[in-house]
Amino acid sequence: MMENPTKNGTGPARGLYPPIEPFRQQILEVPGDHKIYVEQCGNPDGVPVVVLHGGPGGGCSPGMRRFFDPKHYRLVLFDQRGCGRSTPNASVENNTTWDLVSDIERIRQELGIEKWLVFGGSWGACLGLIYGQTHPERTAALILRGVFTMTRAELDWFYGGGAGQFWPDQWRAFSHMVPANERDDLITAYSRRLFGTDQAEQIRFARAWAGWESSLAVLEPPQNRGSPSGSYARAFSRIENHYFRNGGFLAHDGQIHTDMKRLAGIPGHIVQGRYDMICPPATALAVHKAWPSSELHMIPDAGHALFEPGICSRLLTIMDRLKIDPPL
Repeated sequence: MMENPTKNGTGPARGLYPPIEPFRQQILEVPGDHKIYVEQCGNPDGVPVVVLHGGPGGGCSPGMRRFFDPKHYRLVLFDQRGCGRSTPNASVENNTTWDLVSDIERIRQELGIEKWLVFGGSWGACLGLIYGQTHPERTAALILRGVFTMTRAELDWFYGGGAGQFWPDQWRAFSHMVPANERDDLITAYSRRLFGTDQAEQIRFARAWAGWESSLAVLEPPQNRGSPSGSYARAFSRIENHYFRNGGFLAHDGQIHTDMKRLAGIPGHIVQGRYDMICPPATALAVHKAWPSSELHMIPDAGHALFEPGICSRLLTIMDRLKIDPPL
């Protein structure tokens, strides 16, 4: 799921580190005719952290750099296949979870990093869990926010009307974009339009898809909440729909949960908004219970978005705590 591109009306929590610029930017060619944008920020000799953005299809943003002390951490951010500054834009060809896991490893090897912290929210938390389960020897710790595990139950909650019970006006606007006889499977119905031949229709449905998710991301949406550009919405919505339509390309429903034993001994922090309507807290609790070396931080007055004040503060506290007691 997405990293909400708008900010909570109450503003981000105090204490975020000042904006920093990358000390290195590069384009990495990867198999499947994709080119991945990669940036590094902070201390070139610092503790390495890979930051995984949401979506799939959201892209990384400068705000994601501000949770880390730039004197202590070496940040690695990249735009996943098809989105942000990676090309080809909005492409779903050769774009699967396993391609992304391979890309993360390729970046690690390219940068000469032996082991790193993995930081991600929403879909980034899902990808972080899968990466950690696939490469536990390269994962020093996982710091996750708004946990999503790509189960059928989670997709049914968000695209089958569960969340719509709490946001009926927004749900009606989203679901009534398609005829009544297609509303029993909105992921497939939207896919027909997002991947159709009419570019204007693609953009219209992309904005509706992204808008439904964005409207539920924060506990108190601002009245003047903006809307994403057509190009951002198209990449985000096409790629996300592609992943959801294919169950995240996992071997079976619930794979992340059955593979939690692979994270045994790896420290973890799970930061979860109590009123997260996109990724309900039950998922975070289930992951925590299956992962004894994790710590669950339930934020009582927060929704889903990265820049909810309570979530901001807790993530900052965790990353500062890890400076004193590093897992590496």
